[in-house]
Amino acid sequence: LTLLAVSLPPWPGAALVLVTALAVLLGPARVPGRRLWRAYRVPLAFCVTGALPLLVQVGGPDGFLSPAPHGPQRAAELLLRTSAASLGVLLFAFTTPMSDLLPRLVRAGVPAPLVDVALVTYRMSFLLLDSVRRVRDAQAARLGHTTRAATWRSLGGLGATAFVRSFDRAARLQAGLAGRGYDGTLRVLVPEARISVRFTAASLTLLAALAALTLVLERPLS
Repeated sequence: LTLLAVSLPPWPGAALVLVTALAVLLGPARVPGRRLWRAYRVPLAFCVTGALPLLVQVGGPDGFLSPAPHGPQRAAELLLRTSAASLGVLLFAFTTPMSDLLPRLVRAGVPAPLVDVALVTYRMSFLLLDSVRRVRDAQAARLGHTTRAATWRSLGGLGATAFVRSFDRAARLQAGLAGRGYDGTLRVLVPEARISVRFTAASLTLLAALAALTLVLERPLS
């Protein structure tokens, strides 16, 4: 879906991809709408921020800053492309566990050290977020956010605590790997994945239908 959003014309291709990805996320993928919005609002903000500069141009006969010719159209096209592509990436993220995907990349030819770094970073990121949440909850329980000054002190303490815990966890991880004879490769058990012929056929059919529908709808408009 992300490749279609980038390669197909913004209208109606990217719009169809956006609607399809949203329908799959809320339908077969069973992603709650509130959870999807929390994950989508940050990429959407970047999409809007990237599209806004296309509305204006710097310099020219109309002054230093003036409306760009065809600016709204180009901004809308870029917004459609980027928002649809972001939904495609979110669909992949919500339906594919990274802990299962990353070890399989070695079989696809990705260097093992690069996969190991990605695995450790992925794991440590969630541990860091969990530590930050726990410290923040503890600060709130101790009235650490009652005033602005207390909030700033709590934020400083939160950053310092998160840094110390991350450094300590990384040191303990390194010591644990060294004690287990780490030779540069993290060996993990990867369960065998069975390819669903029905799912693969349905996915390819959906992608082909989107591409064909885009060409059919675009032809009368050209």
